[in-house]
Amino acid sequence: MFAFFISFISTNKAQNLEMQKSYADSLFQSERFFDAITEYKRLQFFSNSEEYNYSSNFKIALCYKAGAKYDDAIKYFNIAKTNSNNVQDSINTELQIIRTNILRRTIPEALSLLKQIDEKYPNKIDSSTINYWSGWAYILNDDWDLASKEFEKINNLHPLKTLADSVDSEKYSVTFAKVSSFIIPGSGQFYTGNYLSGIMSLGWDILWGYLTINAFVTDRAVEGILIGSLLWTRFYKGNFQNAERFAVERNKEISNKAYQYLAKKYIGEKP
Repeated sequence: MFAFFISFISTNKAQNLEMQKSYADSLFQSERFFDAITEYKRLQFFSNSEEYNYSSNFKIALCYKAGAKYDDAIKYFNIAKTNSNNVQDSINTELQIIRTNILRRTIPEALSLLKQIDEKYPNKIDSSTINYWSGWAYILNDDWDLASKEFEKINNLHPLKTLADSVDSEKYSVTFAKVSSFIIPGSGQFYTGNYLSGIMSLGWDILWGYLTINAFVTDRAVEGILIGSLLWTRFYKGNFQNAERFAVERNKEISNKAYQYLAKKYIGEKP
């Protein structure tokens, strides 16, 4: 009788734990992530076995990731990894850690982990998986040329390679914008499409340059020094600084447009 009673309690408890897990899973599926975290932690509290350790910690990590709590997500992915049931669970968890690092833009960490996981599980991970997430790491690092090279290793016609090539070709050379304005004031602004700023920069530099030189030619050295040091130098320096700033801003606009496309329209797997 006593043995039957103990068995009844154990069975009932197992059923309650399964119900708790199902409830937490339903919250997760309906994207009520922070409620789901509470219920998964409740499941862990009442469970005396290790049966739910991996799955609950993995789901908690996914919830934090969905809520952009990336540090917490990585913490729980690492806990899940220590409780993984097999090699595939370990690989999936480590890939999630890498993807979370990509999202929080700790790119050197993500690339380092990709190299480690490739070496750690030989013949267990397809090379295209490593290339794919390496490409995403470079995208989030705004390095579209290296991203293109990674996606090209998968397929020369990969849509993300095409996107990366397009963004890279559209972007302006910050160095060219700055150096060209060193040589001809306003040319860097013209290069980035800021024509009014370019005309004004060229005009002011010609004006103050002429007045400076004219002052020296007519033996007004003090006036020439003042005009040259206070006005001409100021406008000349501002000219190439503006050219650099305009190039950087235009590049951000180009990258942001691509990021918006990836967030809203790209249908492939994302970090």
